[in-house]
Amino acid sequence: MPCIIEASIGVLNTADARDKATEGQRVVAAWRDGALAPGGSAMSVPERPGRPDSPALCAPADLPRRRLGTAEGRIALLHAIAHIELNAIDLAFDIVARFSGTVPMGDRQAFVDDWLSVGDDECRHFLMVDDRLRDCGSSYGALPAHDGLWEAATRTADDVLARLAIAPLVLEARGLDVTPQMITNLRKAGDAESAQILSVIYEDEISHVAFGARWLKTLCAQAGHDPQELFQDYVRDRFPGGLKEPFNHDARQRAGFERNFYLNL
Repeated sequence: MPCIIEASIGVLNTADARDKATEGQRVVAAWRDGALAPGGSAMSVPERPGRPDSPALCAPADLPRRRLGTAEGRIALLHAIAHIELNAIDLAFDIVARFSGTVPMGDRQAFVDDWLSVGDDECRHFLMVDDRLRDCGSSYGALPAHDGLWEAATRTADDVLARLAIAPLVLEARGLDVTPQMITNLRKAGDAESAQILSVIYEDEISHVAFGARWLKTLCAQAGHDPQELFQDYVRDRFPGGLKEPFNHDARQRAGFERNFYLNL
């Protein structure tokens, strides 16, 4: 029987963006159907996932402006979100491929279940946003993007606790902070369809942050670490620039991510 780690590596190595999303959905369905065995070898997890030839990657300052009062600005926003979601697919399958074998055996099945659930969400999100881009006369790859999200993945490739601290509890938690205003602005601009897509993503992200908080606390308890102290140490060491306000305290609290973790960062 094929193994979940090798299947997750297959998702990572898929270059075409829509193919990556559909392959991720196929892997999740196979796992849930019992067609994939736990375990496998993480030796061939790629340092960088497969990616399409476009978009071109550039510095964040060189990205198109996102004035949501214009069709071009809304397309730029949707393209940026599609790029985030593509990275999120890779982050979810990378944590399964790279780290599930390091989790204590008694927790391994639940760990894979949770992060494949996240991966399934991210695949669906990417396809939703790319479909919306196509409705607007564009598609993923038509505009440049930046590589900051995978740079954060590279900085945490050695340690599951570092990955949990930075990927769900910094990057996705930031999505909880900024997405509600995006939704409001899109509705004001008359783009109810895009606003609804972001509303779906926002609600799903609360559960993703919740998985991050729960697994950080669980694995810290098993290793004898204080999760709050460890989280703050990892942010200071591996996320240059620290965290930025405003914080969506209500959504973070819903995810079990208490403000004493992040307020002094």
